[in-house]
Amino acid sequence: MTAADPLESPRVARVQRRTMVVLATAQIIGTVGVGIAPSIGVLLASTVTDNESLAGLARTASTLGAALVGVPLGMLAARRGRRIALAAGWWAAAAGASLLVVAAQALLIVPLFAGLLLIGVGSAVSLQSRFAATDLATPRHRARSLSLVVWVGTVGSVLGPNLGVPGQAIGAATGLTTYVAAFGIAAVCLAIAGLIVAIALRPDPLAVLRDARGSATDPRPRAARAAAARRAIRADPQVRFATVAILTAQIVMVAVMTMTPVHLERHGDSITIIGVTISLHVAGMYALAPVVGMLVDRWGARATIGAGLVIFLASLLSAILWPDETGGVVASLVLLGVGWSFVNVSGSALFSESVPVASRASAQGGIDALSNLCAGLAAFVSGPLMTAKGTPNVVA
Repeated sequence: MTAADPLESPRVARVQRRTMVVLATAQIIGTVGVGIAPSIGVLLASTVTDNESLAGLARTASTLGAALVGVPLGMLAARRGRRIALAAGWWAAAAGASLLVVAAQALLIVPLFAGLLLIGVGSAVSLQSRFAATDLATPRHRARSLSLVVWVGTVGSVLGPNLGVPGQAIGAATGLTTYVAAFGIAAVCLAIAGLIVAIALRPDPLAVLRDARGSATDPRPRAARAAAARRAIRADPQVRFATVAILTAQIVMVAVMTMTPVHLERHGDSITIIGVTISLHVAGMYALAPVVGMLVDRWGARATIGAGLVIFLASLLSAILWPDETGGVVASLVLLGVGWSFVNVSGSALFSESVPVASRASAQGGIDALSNLCAGLAAFVSGPLMTAKGTPNVVA
């Protein structure tokens, strides 16, 4: 790092501060809508399908949606900038939440699958937002910037699983079902998040980065840009290590978390207890993110990834030892979230700093797509494994 680094200029610093405010605001509001999927969305899937195999497919749909749009979002960002890509993603997720209102009201399977698929786009946008925070960050603050956007999602992601509570109140006043009201709230939040990004994310941070680095928008066709992103991932051992870390965090976290609401419901826990459990898990994922970011900047990504793997092990031990105790399940889910935070924040920061600027947005979309695809497979097999083992918390 030298004084001549263009990212140290006052103009770039001002744009970065504005970018962080916009991303943080949209992240808080948008993740309220996204956070409904792993709790109320999972329960809705079981209610509408009344079939474990179909419910398993439905539970996988939101993760699959995030996987399918990861690369297109990255490509769109590479061509049109972060503002267009993120706003479009939030609005697609809002459309998904609206379809889930229909599915909940009429108990229809097709809107259920389509809605969960589209609301998963919000998860992909949330992940892309953390990378957008690093576009203009200086190397010594890159992990901190990424972790701050992850951290502010704590508010929305903790509130999202508990939308059943205001949903019950709205339902009692209007005659709507709890699920319909909850997904209606989610749709509004997701639409507002897209509007905030579309209006306020100016100038576009990726465009400013390219100007600062003297790099133009990549004019190559989509296939050529995707191939370049894949080469960037394969060529650098640091990028490969970061990729393995991100994939590991997502697979372990989703495999254990996905079936937990069903497990708790079968043991007689209320929708409020289920929502609180998922909220504590999400708080574990996000609340310590700034601390993790500072540790990454100070100690390096490899050390913090190792710490995260140890926390994952503690989570799995708690699940194995106390699978039928609500307290044991809660402890497992909290540790699971903290372990995810350590590994994901560290791996994401290492990935972002190791990929060349020309391929960065496309490669970031690719790694998010791959991690969500792996997580989708983990979510899909967790149902049958729960049936075979009698508990969702030994699936990993």
